[in-house]
Amino acid sequence: MYTVLLAGGIGSGKSTVASELERLGCRRIDLDRLSREVLDAGTATTRAVADAFGQDLLDPRTGELDRALLASRAFASAEATALLESIELPAIRELLEARLTELAAAGDDTAPCLVEVPLLDRLADADGLADEIVVVSCPAVLRRERAIARGMTREDFDARAAGQPSDEWLADHATTIIDNSGTSEELLSQVRRWYATREANGWR
Repeated sequence: MYTVLLAGGIGSGKSTVASELERLGCRRIDLDRLSREVLDAGTATTRAVADAFGQDLLDPRTGELDRALLASRAFASAEATALLESIELPAIRELLEARLTELAAAGDDTAPCLVEVPLLDRLADADGLADEIVVVSCPAVLRRERAIARGMTREDFDARAAGQPSDEWLADHATTIIDNSGTSEELLSQVRRWYATREANGWR
């Protein structure tokens, strides 16, 4: 099964690319959703997080995690953030590998799988998971403008961007770069060409 990791900074257009690739035929996994799933009530990861950050994070009736309270504690310092990531990231990686195995076993081997990755630098040994890493690239100033136009504040954008891998880091780790500095149609045309080329080659 041909597996693609899709990455890009905030406001880069990554979700637009992912939606188009899904429409064209890719089976899509959103790593953000998996990160939420590993912290569902009753999971080993949720229990480990409560052990590390306080049992009061758990609802005594449902076992659900108070994610807002966790965020206030986990992002209070670099050390706390690193502790949360040391618990959460291995569980996300394990769940991703399980989902990829399920798709490979259940689906048509010629149907590609797309993994939408919010933070590529947090995914250990990314090259070992995928046949190709596609990065959606767009200058930071343009990404900021687009994010603000969608309602995000400049301060929020800058804070989120600061916690993400740099454009240079992403470019260094990319197999393919899709440029989103132009129009939406130009972006989608690039995506369709990429898909058509891989499909013509039998996803090899």
